[in-house]
Amino acid sequence: MEIDYGHDLDEVVTAALNSVNGFVRGKPGSVELALTCLLAGGHLLLEDVPGTGKTSLARALALSLGVEWKRIQFTPDLLPSDVTGVSIYRDGSFEFHAGPVFASVVLADEINRASPRTQAALLEAMEEKSVTVDGVTHALPSPFMVLATQNPVDMAGTYPLPEAQLDRFLMRLSLGYPDLATEVEIVAAHHAGSSVDDITAVMTTEEFIGLISSASLIDVPETVQRYLVEIVAATRTAAGVALGASPRGSIGLLRAARALALIRGRIFVTPGDIQELAVPVLAHRLVLNADAIALGKTQADVVREVVESIPAPQGI
Repeated sequence: MEIDYGHDLDEVVTAALNSVNGFVRGKPGSVELALTCLLAGGHLLLEDVPGTGKTSLARALALSLGVEWKRIQFTPDLLPSDVTGVSIYRDGSFEFHAGPVFASVVLADEINRASPRTQAALLEAMEEKSVTVDGVTHALPSPFMVLATQNPVDMAGTYPLPEAQLDRFLMRLSLGYPDLATEVEIVAAHHAGSSVDDITAVMTTEEFIGLISSASLIDVPETVQRYLVEIVAATRTAAGVALGASPRGSIGLLRAARALALIRGRIFVTPGDIQELAVPVLAHRLVLNADAIALGKTQADVVREVVESIPAPQGI
């Protein structure tokens, strides 16, 4: 399967994976899922404790894809205009000065440390790919994606993301601690002077857009589409769930499954793709009731139970 700019698809995807895995060591599954999210045109939330490589993964992805990217450090005193931009009066008229959100990839570091007002500045951008300032709507670059990080442990001075904003992230991933051998490699690489800034782009912006377009052409058999919808619908009636995934979750799971199939060199989606992506795409969209929380059940547990309860279509 080839894309129209003349490069072999497998080579382009492999180069991107190798580029990021060369720096973010020991997490090939998370790197593949993160690239899947971006090729699906979605926003990615990286949630983990400090020091596990969240920001490094986000920066490595942005650098390897050859797109314009900007980083925003979210803090309690960050204003919405610091994100979206501001209109300045000059020479008898107002002139709009674009903020850092005007980039193809925006790294929103520690997103939950900003106030709800500032977090809300991203809502329009993430859903409609535009920003409205002083009643004037400005289109964002295409593609436009947010790679956000947050620390789920240190809650002092944080503002949890509302469900409406969480739902705008296509995936939520957690990297976790590396194993001993991998951590030894990380220390050795750091000792040798390895830096994320050493990563070079493995494709152009046009090639990246071509990959996104190719992912949208991947075939999804009707039986797999129905299977996907059955899983999402079941999250709404599952035990312990106060609020299940919406149709946005169904669409997101479809987009992610197409991108994963593309990365793995297939021109069709399988039930296995749906099963593998169900947790990262759906878990953060669920709200558990008090009983489930008291029992120690997690959103991921509920999604896994749902997937196990629904028979997969055969013969795909």
